Amino acid sequence: MSKKIKVAIIGCGAIANSAHIPAYMKNEKAEIKYFCDIIPERADAAVEKYGCGKAVYDYHEILDDPELDSVSVCTHNDLHSVIAIDFMRAGKDVLSEKPAARVLSEALEMQKVAHETGRILSIGVCNRFGTAVNHIKDLIDAGELGEVYHVYASFRANRSIPGIQTKSIPGIGGDFTRKSASGGGTLIDWGVHYLDLILYCCGEPKPLTASGEAFCKLGKNIKDYVYTGMWAENTADMDGVYDVDDSVTGIIRTDGPTISFNGAWAENIGESETYIDFIGDKAGIRHQYCGGFVLYSVKNGMLLRSEPKFRSKDFYEEEINSFVDCVITREHNRADIDLAIATSKIMQAIYDSSELHREVVID
Repeated sequence: MSKKIKVAIIGCGAIANSAHIPAYMKNEKAEIKYFCDIIPERADAAVEKYGCGKAVYDYHEILDDPELDSVSVCTHNDLHSVIAIDFMRAGKDVLSEKPAARVLSEALEMQKVAHETGRILSIGVCNRFGTAVNHIKDLIDAGELGEVYHVYASFRANRSIPGIQTKSIPGIGGDFTRKSASGGGTLIDWGVHYLDLILYCCGEPKPLTASGEAFCKLGKNIKDYVYTGMWAENTADMDGVYDVDDSVTGIIRTDGPTISFNGAWAENIGESETYIDFIGDKAGIRHQYCGGFVLYSVKNGMLLRSEPKFRSKDFYEEEINSFVDCVITREHNRADIDLAIATSKIMQAIYDSSELHREVVID
């Protein structure tokens, strides 16, 4: 394939501008042809800022463009499956932001259409392309930890419920905190990354059962919510919707390690704890999320603590570069829907378990 692949950015908000667009701009094999957003000024601003592409306000207008090869879906969760499926059926390859979809049924439909159409469908699980994460995976694969029998994840913050600035609903009470739009809160927004990272590092173990509880406690009284910072600050007197989990806990049994976790957008503990412990019978690793890691081991009757140093690559750039190569070579990468679907199954099972107050079997 000698020509550059033509890409459309669908949704020109925060993740598009901070990750997808800059990465495509650096990739010599890709060219952004369209910036699409239902808020016209966002699409227009992208064209002006990056000096390329055409602004469009309805993605349906570009579905049948024969020059268009692929799209990055950077919209909110409720549109991931709809847009991805439309473009795959139009013969385009898709990179859709995480989570794959709001609920498992939508993610499964995306997977089905990817198989039917033969298109590439990658999910934005960027940690699979992180330098530290891949060093950890290599150590586990090499047997340095022995049998990894348990993994614990903590993704906890004090009071940091995200707000998102939309045309109609700003901040807390908007799309992030409305279950009909997002599918959930802490678990589906933050937990998706931790769970996917764990599955990747541990060799994609099959999830078997899950038990969990999701709590909607601190943010539901929106006007009384006290916080120190938020993505969108103009929230003081608004009447939005807050019906998602601001904290969650659970345990997952797999055919490999057992996974347990505690997560919180908001809790009345004033500490932020964002790490993953990989616990093996020979050694263990604590990975500081989006950072480095420490290896704990035993040798010659001594307890050892080692902290590797290495140069890290930008995982968003690595993710986009891998997707572009997939479009060219037609090979599926480590973020393919067939791998990412396991995390959707786990999250659905945790939410189902919370509603039923019992353990749930994962098919």
